Amino acid sequence: MATPHPLTTTVSGADVRVRFCPSPTGLPHVGMVRTALYNWAYARHHGGKMVFRIEDTDAARDSEESFRQLVDALTWLKIDWDEGVEVGGPHAPYRQSERHDIYREVIDKLLATGALYESYSTAEEIDARNEANGRAKQLGYDNFDRNLTDEQKAAFRAEGRQPALRLRVPDEDVTYVDLIRGEVTFPAGSFPDFVVVRPNGVPLYTFVNPVDDALMGITHVLRGEDLMPSTARQLSLYAALVDAGVTTFVPRFAHMPLVLGETGNKKLSKRDPQADLFLHRDRGFIPEGLLNYLALLGWSIGPDRDIFSLDEFVAAFDIENVNPNPARFDQKKAESINGDHIRMLGEKDFAERTIPYLAAAGLFNEPTHEQLVMAFRVAPLVQERVQLLGDVPGMVGFLFTDDVSYDADALKGLPANAAEVLDACVLALESVDDFAPEKVQEVLATALVEKLELKPRIAYGPPRVAITGRRVSPPLFESMELLGKEESLRRLRALSAFLAH
Repeated sequence: MATPHPLTTTVSGADVRVRFCPSPTGLPHVGMVRTALYNWAYARHHGGKMVFRIEDTDAARDSEESFRQLVDALTWLKIDWDEGVEVGGPHAPYRQSERHDIYREVIDKLLATGALYESYSTAEEIDARNEANGRAKQLGYDNFDRNLTDEQKAAFRAEGRQPALRLRVPDEDVTYVDLIRGEVTFPAGSFPDFVVVRPNGVPLYTFVNPVDDALMGITHVLRGEDLMPSTARQLSLYAALVDAGVTTFVPRFAHMPLVLGETGNKKLSKRDPQADLFLHRDRGFIPEGLLNYLALLGWSIGPDRDIFSLDEFVAAFDIENVNPNPARFDQKKAESINGDHIRMLGEKDFAERTIPYLAAAGLFNEPTHEQLVMAFRVAPLVQERVQLLGDVPGMVGFLFTDDVSYDADALKGLPANAAEVLDACVLALESVDDFAPEKVQEVLATALVEKLELKPRIAYGPPRVAITGRRVSPPLFESMELLGKEESLRRLRALSAFLAH
């Protein structure tokens, strides 16, 4: 039975080094953020280090805008890093596009040991040989160039061919122990010698990724399940890097479960709205709530417990406790967890976080002192009622306008005697001097519940629609206190007049 490489690291504690190394393409994806979160939590749990590296070797797809969005996303979520882009460190530069000279040195070392060899075969020649030898086309390269003589190489060069460089793969099983999935073996012959440097001299991702890990002392590679098939190649290259003296150990690997969309069994696509991190932020997720939910996509803090702080997550997290089965993104559960975290915020903190959403909804541009006071006064009334900060403007917008617009469903739900109820409200409140919520409730209860003999649910519907324009709103009597007596009476009369027409 095959055994893992004898130099596989056994480090723990402060010697743990993980990395987050995305390609700067497109918007940040929640699956990518889950990867960053698990790496960050593993490093923090063990007192180790997290490296943030950018894999920008694909000039056609990579962009500086996407890089800035990645930094913005991690900064918003408070996922910090110890070394890497923006902060520097002993292994700079941390962008692959700036490390070509470093890669060239490693390539030369691997050529010297014979781990890499020149390969001149074209795709057409490989296909033709496979067909002639009765070998399935999908098996790909047949290791034909492994033992070319100097004369053969010179002949190919004379034809104007430039060689790719391939790694000489060991003719034996490749085995490793996945921290999430247990022992995994790739049988000998299951993958051929593979290209690590293109004929134009540019190294491929399959080369630069393990080389950077080796040079930066990465001890634990925690990444998505979709990258698991490349692990055999990485381990083969790592064995060559050890032999060439580039590194002294092989890292541990863990492959995290896929994140599936809400329906079907497909990986959450970048085109899926649930995948867009910034869409969640725009809708009003707070970092604490979103990170809590993302942590649950493959891991659990304990039975019957879904809500925890970031500190509790770090204290409890270990990659070996991650479930290997796919995790499904559940929008409703994510929003529910976010609502729980909103309710855990201090009143002032919550109020401050609502201001950008009130501004984005057009309730004000640069808020006046009076508008800020109103925003802070109403915040405690809605904190228990919202799951997303983006829900707040719709609930409190009536406080920032003189023209209440009535929702269609609110008008539809009014009782037939709504105008009579509103007139009774006006008559009862006109003589009230103390407009405190308790007094307003007492007066309206007498006028509507006792005198008109209405059930409270029916009685308070018309004044709620008059004051807020909605069927669901902050507490009615507290809302009337915020508006004041004159404005409340004006709105009660306005809906009565509206219904009369």
